[in-house]
Amino acid sequence: MLQGKVALVTGSLSGIGFEISMALAKKGCAIVLNGLGDPALIESQLLKLKDLGVNAIFIKADLSVPHEIEVLVSQAMSTMGSIDILVNNAVSRFDAVIENLPPEKWAYAMAVNLSAPYHLSRLILPSMKAKNWGRIINLASIYGVEGVAGRTDYVVTKHGLVGMTKVIALECAEYNITCNALCPGAVETPFIKELVTHRAQEASLSVEAYTKEFLKARQPSKRFVQPSSVAALALFLCSEEARDMTGTPIAMDGGWQARA
Repeated sequence: MLQGKVALVTGSLSGIGFEISMALAKKGCAIVLNGLGDPALIESQLLKLKDLGVNAIFIKADLSVPHEIEVLVSQAMSTMGSIDILVNNAVSRFDAVIENLPPEKWAYAMAVNLSAPYHLSRLILPSMKAKNWGRIINLASIYGVEGVAGRTDYVVTKHGLVGMTKVIALECAEYNITCNALCPGAVETPFIKELVTHRAQEASLSVEAYTKEFLKARQPSKRFVQPSSVAALALFLCSEEARDMTGTPIAMDGGWQARA
């Protein structure tokens, strides 16, 4: 069913974004990568996708700039012919209590985390509606449905993304277009690995010991969610079997929300 479809995945050079790109490519989707990385990384990731027998391109765009988003969509459409699947995965965050959050960091997070999905959706939805098929997947995080101190920009923008997901789902329900929000807990991404290593050093603990404490306070499963698991869920949401799943924040959090 996904053979020949085209997916645009933002923030897709590593972590969850690249795992989703690989999962879709294995089912025959052509992939448009977008993200921040050096030329060697971009070339390496493109080769991995092309080795699966699909077309794959990288288009550079600063997602905090609306005009660059417009160019990204235009180039993807002209090169690939269409965009059937949109995965809004790119993210920015700056940990600070609200009075210490610099206004420019707030503005950047709003632009990348919330405005970029809006612009991408508004630009791509008309073609999805014309084809009477489409899938939009928003990576919203556990913090799209829960709050936490010290992460104002992340919590606010992810809550907003869940709200946008519901609106798009309602507006597109009659066009065979679904829009869902994935809300994973702590995922073993390069960002999390770096964060845990840094905090372990600050606490004078081994990475293993700090990891146990980190997970104990969050996920009852006491293990990280794997990016490949999030990708498998995203892949299912693109299937025909998931056509009636729409407008939903979907948890994959090792029991995190079940504690409430």
